[in-house]
Amino acid sequence: MRDTSVLIPPETQGRSPEAIRVEALHKSFGSLEVLKGVDLLAREGDVVAIIGGSGSGKSTLLRCINFLETPSSGRIVIGGEEVAMRTDGAPASRRQIEGIRRRLGMVFQQFNLWTHKTVLENLIEVPVHVLGTPRDQAIDRARRLLARVGLADKESQYPAFLSGGQQQRAAIARALAIEPRAMLFDEPTSALDPELVGEVLAVIRDLAAEGRTMILVTHEMKFAREVANHVVFLHNGRIEEEGPPEILFGAPRSDRLKQFLKSVD
Repeated sequence: MRDTSVLIPPETQGRSPEAIRVEALHKSFGSLEVLKGVDLLAREGDVVAIIGGSGSGKSTLLRCINFLETPSSGRIVIGGEEVAMRTDGAPASRRQIEGIRRRLGMVFQQFNLWTHKTVLENLIEVPVHVLGTPRDQAIDRARRLLARVGLADKESQYPAFLSGGQQQRAAIARALAIEPRAMLFDEPTSALDPELVGEVLAVIRDLAAEGRTMILVTHEMKFAREVANHVVFLHNGRIEEEGPPEILFGAPRSDRLKQFLKSVD
């Protein structure tokens, strides 16, 4: 494993420590190359929004970061620890991947709550049975998180009895229950009815205001512009343009980005 200190150029010294770094990431599904050499950096406290059209590789990139998808090649460094990968991109150590995932809270498009467990049980499952957190401590933290996302009165409910927005807020609380170093959001509002989007975005906005590190795949352009401090535009598996939101949304340079922004107005 290489010394990741070489990744930090002198001009960036003194900034917040790196939380997530991706270098030259490739991912193919058979003959289809979805990611074609993507570089991405998120420092502690950053909110990085990834935007782009359908099929651009946004979700695949996010899923490769925590190895829900196996990269074909490239480098991934989480909190200064480089993931050991074989020549085919597969992780060399399953134990290392399990440790990495404990630092990354993942929120999916379709909530992915356990339907046979109550909301509270969903939140304490991993802390108690995977991380070894004492049950009383896990329950106390879960209740505080549910109150934080406006679901204090829903802990005994099953997911089927919640609205889509409530389910996604419960999913965010579940991701927070492992006390992650960074949060990954894969289009968290795409499965919601329009009237429920705002309640989920409000929770994410509060997390950003706390200074929590987040990488957010989203199709909510206004939200990305207001909340992110760095925006990445992915097109056909490559980063076409990236930078501060005021530049990407206010003065885009790429013709493809200009066209994309017109299409989502």
